[in-house]
Amino acid sequence: MRDDAGLQALREAARLSPDNLPLRQHLAAQLLERGYLAEAEAEFRAALVLAPGNPDIIAGLAEAFVRQSNYGPALAALDQLLAVPGYPPRLGVLAARALLGEGDVHAAARRYHEAVSRDPSAGDPELAAKLAIPAAPAATYPAPRQPYQAYPAPTPGQGYQYQQPAYQQAPTNQQSPPYQEQPPAYPQGQAYQQGQAYQQAPESSTEVERSGTSFADVAGMESVKEALRIKLLLPLQQPELFAAYGKRAGGGVLLYGPPGAGKTHLARAAAGELGASFVNVGLADILDMYVGSSERNLRATFDLARRNRPCVLFFDEVDALAARRSDMRQAHARQLVNQFLAELDGVDQSANEGVLVLAATNAPWYVDVAFRRPGRLDQPVFVPPPDAAARAAILRILCRDKPLAEMDFDAVARATEHCVGADLKGVVDRAVEAKLQQSISAGRPLPLSTPDLLAAAGSVRPTAVREWMATARNYVMHANDSGAWDELMPWVKGKW
Repeated sequence: MRDDAGLQALREAARLSPDNLPLRQHLAAQLLERGYLAEAEAEFRAALVLAPGNPDIIAGLAEAFVRQSNYGPALAALDQLLAVPGYPPRLGVLAARALLGEGDVHAAARRYHEAVSRDPSAGDPELAAKLAIPAAPAATYPAPRQPYQAYPAPTPGQGYQYQQPAYQQAPTNQQSPPYQEQPPAYPQGQAYQQGQAYQQAPESSTEVERSGTSFADVAGMESVKEALRIKLLLPLQQPELFAAYGKRAGGGVLLYGPPGAGKTHLARAAAGELGASFVNVGLADILDMYVGSSERNLRATFDLARRNRPCVLFFDEVDALAARRSDMRQAHARQLVNQFLAELDGVDQSANEGVLVLAATNAPWYVDVAFRRPGRLDQPVFVPPPDAAARAAILRILCRDKPLAEMDFDAVARATEHCVGADLKGVVDRAVEAKLQQSISAGRPLPLSTPDLLAAAGSVRPTAVREWMATARNYVMHANDSGAWDELMPWVKGKW
């Protein structure tokens, strides 16, 4: 992206003329065409603020959603356009792609064939192949247990007499078995899966860990660590002092920032600093294909944390579980968000006492605004990219268990501008791989040196900080009426 002079010029022009709708729309289209999907989405959203209801902008935003596999928001955006008779057939094909992504093959096929029947040139052969619905298998019936036998002809003067087949002959001199009450259709506490027997639903698939890291293992980010100490750690470490002000131990913090900046590492360090249990919740631990199971899994996870208090309950990529309900089409997805909010509130004031909820996301603007209400994830904390001093400290931590020559970590830090912690780990890993090859040839371990790190740094490019900052800039400048993203203002104005 940084080497594309044309896009850089368009971005700079849009920054200088933020209210120029054709320019911003053209920039969004170019970003979408070249595959910069996150930036394209942000630009389309900013253009939609300038021209609400513009069908071309809505269509571009929906296509950006589909190409990022965000099918629900795409269908929500397309609904208003598809409700107009004679809508462009290409929108019908786009809706078919989104419906197929959500697993509704029949609705996708109907939408696709309707659109292509009006304009065959809008067809998508690859999509058409995926929408080929196989014919239903022929119905099979069990074979009779004995061949059919015709009833004998009636004797003259007599009517037909029914003769019970041998395989149905009632037993003689035996009493019928006593009546037994059948079990309920849906036994309480059990989960039903089609084609399988009832199985006891597990309490929780997550595990309780003990973190071996602390804030001493986190380089830089002093302001972030101080915010976590005051919000989460000190109420548990000094309960009498906080009780004097009516402050309870527990609460929630939303960590957000660019990918690889260390949000997960920071959450583990917070648990280790406190000596508390650590529960790392993944999407697979919560989301389930059966309606109602996801909510039960979420409740079981919170119950697990309450039984192991003090506990740090960490939700990574929380925007997948706490997305804006206005972007959702399915009722069961909104119910999961409602259940999440109810668990954060607890059944009473002390339900979550000693449970520290940390949530991390790269896209805080997608999280439902209800989560920022006081008492929930009410303190968003920005985890910034490391500055030069922090990068040098990260490199020292990454290299501390390796054979080293005299190192100049400050020089390597200056050569890795815009790199986050994950990028710096990649630099060290590449330098170690190169040094291992030299050590194998020499027959002995050779110490890692500054030139080794500098050579590796020259081959590593920052992963996603530039794109993330570009997306954040659009939200800060054009969707910040509430002031929620004022904290990002000094960062997005910098050169990235």
